[in-house]
Amino acid sequence: MTLTQDEKQNIIEEYARHEGDTGSPEVQIALLTNEINNLNDHMHTHSGDYHSQRGLMKKIGHRRNLLAYLRKKDITRYRDLIQKLGLRR
Repeated sequence: MTLTQDEKQNIIEEYARHEGDTGSPEVQIALLTNEINNLNDHMHTHSGDYHSQRGLMKKIGHRRNLLAYLRKKDITRYRDLIQKLGLRR
């Protein structure tokens, strides 16, 4: 359910804009998307786990805010990212 250090490093390397980039919106959104997908799988198995459901909703809201920020900041980066991640928007 949690990301290993290697998986997280691979995601950061794939979505980083430059060497050592860990805080750009692209990296944050990619990491949140991975965590959201893992929590979705967990919720399909454990539908009564309301604590995890709340955490999932908070992560979705955080990702939504980051996507809105990126859309306002640079629409081409936003479009490239959602296509690369396979998000419907």
